[in-house]
Amino acid sequence: MRKKPLWLLTGIVVIGTLTGAACPDQKVSPGIEMLMNNKRFLTNKRIGLITNPTGVDSHLTSSIDLLHQDPDIKLVALFGPEHGVRGDTQAGDQVDSYIDKKTGLPVYSLYGKTKKPTAEMLQHIDVLLFDIQDVGTRFYTYIYTMAYAMEAAKENNIPFVVLDRPNPQSGKKVEGPVLDPDYSSFVGRYPIPLVHGMTTGELAKLFNREFKIGTDLTVIKMKGWKRQMFFEDTELPFVLPSPNMPTPDTSTVYPGTGLLEGTNVSEGRGTTKPFELIGAPYINRTDLAEKLNSLKRPGVRFRAASFTPTFSKYQHQLCHGVELYVTDRSTFQPVKTGITIIKTIHDLYPDHFMFLSSGSFNRLVGNGWIKAMIEKGASTDKIFKKLDAEKNQFMHIRKKYLLY
Repeated sequence: MRKKPLWLLTGIVVIGTLTGAACPDQKVSPGIEMLMNNKRFLTNKRIGLITNPTGVDSHLTSSIDLLHQDPDIKLVALFGPEHGVRGDTQAGDQVDSYIDKKTGLPVYSLYGKTKKPTAEMLQHIDVLLFDIQDVGTRFYTYIYTMAYAMEAAKENNIPFVVLDRPNPQSGKKVEGPVLDPDYSSFVGRYPIPLVHGMTTGELAKLFNREFKIGTDLTVIKMKGWKRQMFFEDTELPFVLPSPNMPTPDTSTVYPGTGLLEGTNVSEGRGTTKPFELIGAPYINRTDLAEKLNSLKRPGVRFRAASFTPTFSKYQHQLCHGVELYVTDRSTFQPVKTGITIIKTIHDLYPDHFMFLSSGSFNRLVGNGWIKAMIEKGASTDKIFKKLDAEKNQFMHIRKKYLLY
């Protein structure tokens, strides 16, 4: 049995022992900076790092470079989620294992055939680190890469460390629905709301206990992060978490407009504003904008817009729809807005609008009842009432795992 470092005891969260920051004047210091200021904890340990381009410090230095170039640290392997360690793979594309050209380290893919690290991948690792920026949305796959890795760490008696990062949605915004376990998949593995209002470290704690992973978990907290902060408030650089998530504005609307991936409406992939531009060739952009604005969803306005995607849905075809402008992020409700958009298009264009036959909408939204209610003509008020009831039940569980 591998001997564990004394500082990594089961269930212990490092809260106040790692102090200081790489840049003392900045508002927020991410977990990687808090760890590197006390790097003695990694001395003589063989480190495996699960990361991607978002794993950087406040000066945009990669966590890979920080660990690999430090003579006191032995980084021995890298693990990449969807889109890869270097972020050069489109959504859903196969990611293969290979040798990283810059460091010469083996890179093991955790997206595709192997979502969970194997015993062979972990055989020369003493500590497994996770450092990836999440976007606060249940169907973003990185948190399930983390969960699978936590399971593998448990099975192989390896301590697991999460280097915490901000939730771009803030730590206060929570919006249903909660996933129905019958619809569990890699875009929604556990019964949590679509917008959960938790950091990656907080989710790791929740997954570890509520879903009985039971790994030897440590969360390295950020310094200076407050729950009310949106990403710009942190003064940290925003690195694209994935190729179609270019700005914090994208992440703001993503939990709602991302649901359009399960329909025959373009969610704006292949444009310069993915998830902020939505449309299809059969839509009248003026009618849609006027109808959506008349519904007065809080914190958002809609502008009639046309666009031609360069790839993905409706590639090289002129689409008409709307661009979303979030006017007040504190009141904006992305999921309810997304459902409103889908129901409105469904009702305006019953002969053209379709949910994809693959069932991807139900997997994304995490249940079968929302699609059924839209198709039966139920009002958004009835749908939202059920969303709120599910969210309220989750709030009691969530509060036990909040670190900030």
